[in-house]
Amino acid sequence: MNLKKHIEKFAGKRILVIGDIMLDEYLWGKVDRISPEAPVPLVEVERESTSPGGAANVANNILSMDGIPILAGVVGRDRAGDILRNLLGELGIDDGGIISTGDRSTTRKTRVIAGNQQLVRFDRENRGKIEGTTKDALREFIVAEKGNVDAVLIEDYDKGVLEKEFIEWIIDHFNNCIITVDPKFDNFLHYKGVTAFKPNRIELEMSVGKNLFGDNLVDAARAMRKLLQCKNLVVTLGRDGMFVCGDTGEWKVPHKAITEVHDEAGAGDTVISALTISLTTGAPVYESALIASYAAGIEVGKLGVVPVRREELLVAVENES
Repeated sequence: MNLKKHIEKFAGKRILVIGDIMLDEYLWGKVDRISPEAPVPLVEVERESTSPGGAANVANNILSMDGIPILAGVVGRDRAGDILRNLLGELGIDDGGIISTGDRSTTRKTRVIAGNQQLVRFDRENRGKIEGTTKDALREFIVAEKGNVDAVLIEDYDKGVLEKEFIEWIIDHFNNCIITVDPKFDNFLHYKGVTAFKPNRIELEMSVGKNLFGDNLVDAARAMRKLLQCKNLVVTLGRDGMFVCGDTGEWKVPHKAITEVHDEAGAGDTVISALTISLTTGAPVYESALIASYAAGIEVGKLGVVPVRREELLVAVENES
């Protein structure tokens, strides 16, 4: 098995990323005492930062792995939307597929981090469905990319951009292309016939209504793959790695702990990014999932949501070869 040869082919792969775009905000500080007002830590904020989140973080991961992301989604006509566009511009990610609307606010996730740990997260969002001219403009952009991309990656955070009719339209429109999905539970059953469907353990448990370990996890994965008629179902299991149920076999993919785990935020985005770009190189699904496991192992060793660079992946696989 030569993972390096696949990673070396990442450069220039064009990935259309469709989904829920958000802004990640961070308050970095230290905790020296408990608040006199309530039994909670008192954080002395030392600095603030922002970064692309959700589908925008996936696009940033694709870029960091030397791929070419084409990002499509919706933001509000607000300060957070402007900040996000500026951040993407600084990274070199085109914002032509990002549609601004006055009907909703830009989704924001604000994390408070102190002592190398995330203490709390605040979410500000509007989950209403996109409609009218906003939806039309998004479709128009996506249609123009048909035939120009190596894969379509759907990043579903259940924030309103993706719903049944739109999902089915995307899958039908790109039926001869690699399509990968990072789902949320509400839209599970709408993603039929895709190349790779990547739920985590909790999402799969919600779909079957029970806790999943060992044989019953395998049975649930097989049943879900059959129901969705997808080529591959990849279940992420945190520190237990992944389980891959595919049309060419089944595998347990080990967790690759590259460094000490500091923050698991963004690991799912990293996995779907690495899995997708690996599949575009012709890598078999098991090897693609293994590369994704290495990428996740690198990402969770970083504080905050930080993309994984292709060079980091090459070093990681070379160190274990």
